[in-house]
Amino acid sequence: MTNLTSEQIRQLNSYSVYVTPTAHPLFTLRDLLMDEKTDDCLNAVQAVSGCPNSTVTASFIMRRIGMFLSMQLFNLVAYEEVWDGEDSGVVFGAIEEYGNKTVSLYLKECDWHLVEEDEHAIAIRKILLQTDTIIRQLRTVSSVSPLTLWENVFGFLLWQYHVLLDNPATSKEARLDLDILKNDQTWAGIAQRSLFAVYLNDREPSDMLNMTVRKTCCFSKDVPGLMQCGFCPLK
Repeated sequence: MTNLTSEQIRQLNSYSVYVTPTAHPLFTLRDLLMDEKTDDCLNAVQAVSGCPNSTVTASFIMRRIGMFLSMQLFNLVAYEEVWDGEDSGVVFGAIEEYGNKTVSLYLKECDWHLVEEDEHAIAIRKILLQTDTIIRQLRTVSSVSPLTLWENVFGFLLWQYHVLLDNPATSKEARLDLDILKNDQTWAGIAQRSLFAVYLNDREPSDMLNMTVRKTCCFSKDVPGLMQCGFCPLK
């Protein structure tokens, strides 16, 4: 267990991840991963966000989860910490942001833990396995493609690694962690190749910020209050 700094909490909040209890809890990550509850969870998010169907709703949820996952990898580089709690400790709650009803994630501050330098590969693989589990579960109740859901995570990672690699204080560790993410062995049991390496296509994160890098649309344009994302291939 570790105490998050005020700057870490601010960074998490900027990605709609909070360490204070929600006033309007909807369900937990554990609920989302239960076969008998997944559909109800999507229905709850659809009702709050105004998403038109299950495909858009599943993509919307994965974008929210993607912010949580990308912040874990950011904190791993910048602070040697990751979230390591129970699925029941990740709460999805209704909230109003910028005048729009939406859903954010709420965690316990005590569930962030220090990671030794030689354990980064283990921590990164654990995050990827968790991501894969969530994506597979969302696809049991929606027709959204797995590529769309993975790209919903990668878009946030692209910016995070751009920031970390551009900072002399974090560039070395960021490069090491990025190499782990690009290593096919890290993705064993998830995909034959590193999906993030395929996404990068031998380019640096900073080189891709002004490019149309997505192969699929994330459907943000179909969520009330949101806009078409900057990486959309439909532009």
